[in-house]
Amino acid sequence: MKLIKLQIVVIIVLVFTVDFVDAQSSNTLKINGTRFELDGKPFEFTGVSFFNALYNLEFNRSSEVRRAWIRKFNETGINVLRIWCQWDNARGFVDAGKDQTLYNPDGTIKTRPLDNLINLLKDADTENTVVLMVFFSQESWRENLRLSDEASDKAVAELTRILKPYRNLVFQVWNEFDNRTLEYLKIIKNIDPERIVTNSPGYAGDLGSLEENRLLDYLSPHTTRDDNRHWEIAGNEIGYLLKKYNKPVVDDEPARKGTPNFGGPKNPVLPTDHILHIYNVWKAGGYVVYHHDMFQIGTDRGSVPLNGIPAPGFSEYHDQVFDFLKNRDRYLNLLR
Repeated sequence: MKLIKLQIVVIIVLVFTVDFVDAQSSNTLKINGTRFELDGKPFEFTGVSFFNALYNLEFNRSSEVRRAWIRKFNETGINVLRIWCQWDNARGFVDAGKDQTLYNPDGTIKTRPLDNLINLLKDADTENTVVLMVFFSQESWRENLRLSDEASDKAVAELTRILKPYRNLVFQVWNEFDNRTLEYLKIIKNIDPERIVTNSPGYAGDLGSLEENRLLDYLSPHTTRDDNRHWEIAGNEIGYLLKKYNKPVVDDEPARKGTPNFGGPKNPVLPTDHILHIYNVWKAGGYVVYHHDMFQIGTDRGSVPLNGIPAPGFSEYHDQVFDFLKNRDRYLNLLR
């Protein structure tokens, strides 16, 4: 009888151990000085905006479909997907809408988008890809789609606990805002001290406050992107932050196609503008998350694929930038 009980205990332990191991990501992102490393090897952090990833039907149709899309991004040099938890704004963006948020009003987490998030983390991990997850967006905030302080603290804590096993994941507190950033940072670090946390503090050209920049693990401002030779200014901004804070700096949304909507350029721009911008950020020692203009316009414009996935192969304009990102190693070898 004792032997049978012992065997049952061993089986239970093995089952839980297998489940736990299965839940771990195989790739771990870390910071070494001003550089990123994935499993101890240099990681050239190159992202793309994919704000609707948790709510896009095509992308989440199956694991096989999702991994195929991730591989398509990878083939173009993209190894980071920047996704949003809140996609509930009313601006008419693809896949956006009232219920497209990870949070219930009381701060509990919605099951369906959470399942999509976890499945994305697993599939991205298989493809050696990192996910940059944004908790809150100023777009929702300004439309009064907000959680109370108590509910938002609960949401941040719960997500941090649930996602602790996934080490191919970076937390970004806000998109273009800084309300209670340091309070959220403290909650995250109390639960998961090793989690890499950053923030996008404001609109283009806002490089963040001294206190936030000192405490965050790396910096991710939106650099200047106005018409006054932004491709030169951005490199100087990145270089300044690197020298002052001695930690990685990612240019979040370094450029976009020539739409004036929601802070975009007022005059037409060329793909070369973005390529030079990105090159100068790299030259300064920074990283980039390329911004697709599908998130500034509706679905009735030519650069927005009907499936709502900001992947290469659809827009000739964006494909010129994607081709440059694809050859990242060629240009970085001249710089690093």
